[in-house]
Amino acid sequence: MLEQNPRQFQADLIDEQIDTVTRVILGVSVACARCHDHKFDPIRQTDYYALAGIFSSTETLYGGFRSQRNRQPSGLIALPVNDRQETAQAIAPKELQQLKQQVNELEQQLVEARRQQRLGANPTPSQNPSNATGNRADPRRAFLNAAAIEQQIVAIKARISSVDANGKPISLCMGVQDRSQINNARLLVRGEIDKAAQEVPRGFVALLDPNNYQLPSSASGRLELAKWLTSEDNPLTARVMVNRVWQHLTGRPLVTEPDNFGMSGPGTKQQLLLDYLSIYFMENGWSVKKLVRHIATSHTYRLSSEVAEELFEKDPDNELLARANRRRLDAEAIRDSMLMASGQIDLKRPNGSLISQMGFAVVGPNGPVAPVMAAGNMMSANSGNTQAERMRLAARMMAAGRPNPVESPAYYRSVYLPIARGLLPRSLAVFDFAEPSMVVPIREVSSTAEQALFMLNNDFVMQQGEAIARRLLKAETKPAERVKDLFMLTLGRQPSADELQSSIGFVNDAAEMIKGSSRAERQFAGWSQLCQAMLATAEFRWVD
Repeated sequence: MLEQNPRQFQADLIDEQIDTVTRVILGVSVACARCHDHKFDPIRQTDYYALAGIFSSTETLYGGFRSQRNRQPSGLIALPVNDRQETAQAIAPKELQQLKQQVNELEQQLVEARRQQRLGANPTPSQNPSNATGNRADPRRAFLNAAAIEQQIVAIKARISSVDANGKPISLCMGVQDRSQINNARLLVRGEIDKAAQEVPRGFVALLDPNNYQLPSSASGRLELAKWLTSEDNPLTARVMVNRVWQHLTGRPLVTEPDNFGMSGPGTKQQLLLDYLSIYFMENGWSVKKLVRHIATSHTYRLSSEVAEELFEKDPDNELLARANRRRLDAEAIRDSMLMASGQIDLKRPNGSLISQMGFAVVGPNGPVAPVMAAGNMMSANSGNTQAERMRLAARMMAAGRPNPVESPAYYRSVYLPIARGLLPRSLAVFDFAEPSMVVPIREVSSTAEQALFMLNNDFVMQQGEAIARRLLKAETKPAERVKDLFMLTLGRQPSADELQSSIGFVNDAAEMIKGSSRAERQFAGWSQLCQAMLATAEFRWVD
């Protein structure tokens, strides 16, 4: 977003789109052919620019407003229907005009602030009587002043853009659409934008396109690209998808580099299994549900992770699938499992996300804005501005020790949590959530002290422990039955005799250590600590 040259930005944007589409769906990196023919796979440089023509004829709309943090903003797509539950509020015509006037005034202030920033001085004595000497000041103050004003402008523009000319809320979304003018891309020598060579007709990767699809001259070719990618004649898409499903279910893919099915990739010792599942996937209408059921009901999936010494010596890496792979749950599954055990999970889809509610003033296209607190304070005088209220909310969250604006209480599934670049929910980030701005074929799996401290001290985890305790105290009266229910809720099994005795003893010891409370309060605290301890166990997070 910081790139000032629009041609260079467009070339980099297309390159990222080609890289993402080909690595994720085809399992090969066509982006390697941007500057020259692929060094390992039979992919020519002309193949890259054939795809580039499709994306250059497509307008990518991601929103944003021009600022120092976003030099290349774009519009958004207006949905043809209104939301039944609109998150934006209507603006009276008079207030809308005032907001536009306020933007004009702030833009004039921004010009002056940037001038002062370049000079590295405070405003002139006539503008700031308290500084009659006009001494030079810290340039950082001028920078923060300009940044705060710019953030106010972005916030108000976001508010204005959320309604139509009459002040009625409109529904906007990110997306792509064909440009009014369809063009082929020109091959760039060594990938440099100022060294354009011959024009390359739009098309697909020649090696994977024996039918030589002809794209219409009146459209970008995105529809034809989608059909080609999901065609049964495409030898890669089904295999790549099956490999990812297998990876998700078993913890390890058949091809150990899911985004590299090319010559430099590791290949697989289970080629027949991969081909069989790919054919099954296509013959069953590309149904992921049927594929998951087929794998999950197989003998291989139901194997234990226990290691037989003889088999381990022959196949230490388990490439022949003689046992299950011990694996840790993904970050999303860990959070959802805690909510499910506590009974607090909300299975309904939320309307919109926190990102849309907080707006560009807190979460910009380039990630979180730094001076949220300063800008929130400067806008607090305008109590009628909804965006100002949202920014003050973010400021209060920061003051309360929650610097991450997306950490508001939420009990719906993790798939609906807001994901912004550089602004991840803590419950996901601590357990190796994938970097949102990159293609991450396999997530890292770490065991760190930070994870243990999160499970011991985080408010969300403690709240789930308390919720489970309330659930147990309400359902059962006997301590032994409560422990059995707890083990089933968290670990999916019954406790052993030693575990049962130790758990009851833990609750009693914890209750005795709490002074100055009633017996019921001490019992609740003891059970809450035991429930949280169960959530913090390795067995809760790992699948054998």
